[in-house]
Amino acid sequence: MSNLKLNKCAFLIAFSILIACSQSESKKSTDSQKGRTITLESELTFVDKDGIDVRTLQIAIADEQMERNQGLMDVREMGSDEGMLFIFDENRPLSFWMANTPLSLDIMYVGADSSIVRIYPDTTPFSEASLPSDFPARFVVETNAGYALEHGIVEGMKIRF
Repeated sequence: MSNLKLNKCAFLIAFSILIACSQSESKKSTDSQKGRTITLESELTFVDKDGIDVRTLQIAIADEQMERNQGLMDVREMGSDEGMLFIFDENRPLSFWMANTPLSLDIMYVGADSSIVRIYPDTTPFSEASLPSDFPARFVVETNAGYALEHGIVEGMKIRF
């Protein structure tokens, strides 16, 4: 009898440990599926040629090399009016790619005068294709794919932040 109780107890302990480990692994899997999140720090407004505000985004800012290198890699979701502003030290031709980026994005290159010089709409997630600015740029704005088209944002408009 005592041996049976001992076996039953050992079974229950082993079963409890197995369930706990399984739940822990399930939580880890769910957390990794959520990906990285960004910290929104400021606002950026798109302005039309007449100086009228078109749309405002809440933005994370990438103004240091490590932040610019990471960008939106591993970010799996952003709000509809959220994005990232990359700030570079000088106005020069730039090029981005979508490696390790699961979201389709609109990528907007912006010159030192705050004018949008190039827009890549609906980029392909995880693509390693180069997306060059074609013109000197000092800033880059990344939003969810379709944002520029939905809000009438076109090359030649300006940003204010």
